[in-house]
Amino acid sequence: MIAKNKVVSLSYCLTNGGGEELDRADRENPFDYLHGSGQIVPGLERALEGMGVGDSKDVTLAPKDGYGELNPALKLKVGRSNFPKDMDIAPGMQFSADVGSGETHVFTVDRVEEEEIYIDGNHPLAGETLNFSVTVLDVREATQEEISHGHSHGEGGHHH
Repeated sequence: MIAKNKVVSLSYCLTNGGGEELDRADRENPFDYLHGSGQIVPGLERALEGMGVGDSKDVTLAPKDGYGELNPALKLKVGRSNFPKDMDIAPGMQFSADVGSGETHVFTVDRVEEEEIYIDGNHPLAGETLNFSVTVLDVREATQEEISHGHSHGEGGHHH
């Protein structure tokens, strides 16, 4: 049964509120994770708790249980001078920036207008309703190394 410190292997299909497929994992290329380590969105982790091999479930998550609500404070306009002069900046480009206290945050370039760069620090799926159709393919005890590293290592050892 799925519980804390178990390595879980899933097949799934993820769609948004409009039914558009966003991601998929199948039996040939399953998704493996360490349950209870925060590797998947909180609402899905709660919904999978207690399921066993062969169980299937459809789970709909509100934004707060997925990647969160859109935070307008993470949509910023910054001057071109904040980037290296020779850097080619284009929409979709991602970068990490120090946001204070030694913390870094990932931002995505929304658009470029001459000397102003519009960036967004929200997760691309923030504000989205998420629909997961999942099947549990395998559940096993995590190794001590996996638990100490906070993630599964996959078949045959250490896979990062």
